[in-house]
Amino acid sequence: MTEIRLSNTRTRKKDVFTPIDAQNVRMYVCGPTVYDRAHLGNARPVVVFDVLNRLLRHVYGAEHVTYVRNFTDVDDKINAAAVARKQAGAPGTLEELVQQRSDETIGWFLKDMGALGALEPDHAPRATAYIPQMVTMTQELITRGHAYEAEGHVLFAVESYKDYGKLSGRSIDDMIAGARVEVAPYKRNPMDFVLWKPSTDELPGWDSPWGRGRPGWHIECSAMSYELLGETFDIHGGGNDLQFPHHENEIAQSCCVHPESKFANYWLHNEMLQVEGKKMSKSLGNFFTVRDLLDQGVPGEVIRFVFLQTHYGKPMDWTDEKAKHAEATLRKWKGLVAGIEPAPSPAPELLAAIADDLNTAGAIAVMHRQAKDGAGAALRASLDFLGFDPSVAVEPVTSAVSDRLEHLRDRLETLRSNAMATKDFSEVDRLKAALVEAGFEVRISKKGVEVLASGQIDTSKLDALCE
Repeated sequence: MTEIRLSNTRTRKKDVFTPIDAQNVRMYVCGPTVYDRAHLGNARPVVVFDVLNRLLRHVYGAEHVTYVRNFTDVDDKINAAAVARKQAGAPGTLEELVQQRSDETIGWFLKDMGALGALEPDHAPRATAYIPQMVTMTQELITRGHAYEAEGHVLFAVESYKDYGKLSGRSIDDMIAGARVEVAPYKRNPMDFVLWKPSTDELPGWDSPWGRGRPGWHIECSAMSYELLGETFDIHGGGNDLQFPHHENEIAQSCCVHPESKFANYWLHNEMLQVEGKKMSKSLGNFFTVRDLLDQGVPGEVIRFVFLQTHYGKPMDWTDEKAKHAEATLRKWKGLVAGIEPAPSPAPELLAAIADDLNTAGAIAVMHRQAKDGAGAALRASLDFLGFDPSVAVEPVTSAVSDRLEHLRDRLETLRSNAMATKDFSEVDRLKAALVEAGFEVRISKKGVEVLASGQIDTSKLDALCE
């Protein structure tokens, strides 16, 4: 059997992976908070742990692996998005608008991650489906002396758990000094964190022993992982920005409710993403979503390839130059394997690279050698294993924008025809202005209507126009 070695944040070394039960290998990865489109950084852990999922399934058998990735669908940011819609005149209650926002964002996420070649996990639990379990866990923490109620809140007492800080390697004093924590008068310790908090009548909330409210972020993953994977499971993953406080708090909660458990044996954290050597941020103008790239014509497989060129434990720099090289390489490789049946299994050297702490850069080096040596069957098997479909040409994914644009062009043409008869061009002007604001040039002449991309396309504004 292939030996897998993984960099374990918990032990701070590369450990040989030994599952608790080889017939029931279990992995939990923290998923997105569903308030908006997934930006490029959100996609990196999806691709990283998709590769690990594929490796585990290959080594242990797909029927012996359970992969869970959650959706956080109760959160202040989702509420804020719903409030904005309500203020803009959207029909429905705030709870209904929160539900709508969550549903559409989950749909966007699954579609965008699918475009990157990511398999869907075995379970994709939504936090709102596990509220009773969160209430039960919170009550148990109070009973065991690890949590307390204060002014409608329930807070975890970090000083009650002696191992708090071991994952991130920080003392409580260090964490207080280096973290921005909510200093509230009802907290016994500034580092104590919320398990349950009050909710208004208008916003989502659930009945509990502490009044109508909703869970804190950290208790959600503890409850969902326990319900789906048990007290102790094999692998817990996510971005390294979650190591503290989220993962630290998950460990504290879960181990205090289940004192004999270890919660997760292996912790994997991927590094962050940069754009052209700089941190991605809206203030720098280099912030974009996966859908932005797809709609601009960057194939999903190209995004995946660029990600895999850098080891997950190192910062990854997205550049246009890397994307161009990735597209050229994939196009060349798919041409080389066209009409060739794949080898029965990936080459041993490719498996060895992936099994060595997900060394995807090393695996790509193997594929370059396979292409150079004319090993078409081996190269095709490698492409399959790493989530690239050799039977699909590398083509820009522009149909989503072009279809919507054609619909809007037809609408503008109809409005123009009506306006010619009524002499009221207000609706024509309104739609034209909205298209310009979304990043298009609109040309109206006797010959008809033309709508052309004129710069950075704002797909969210385009989506809004098509609603």
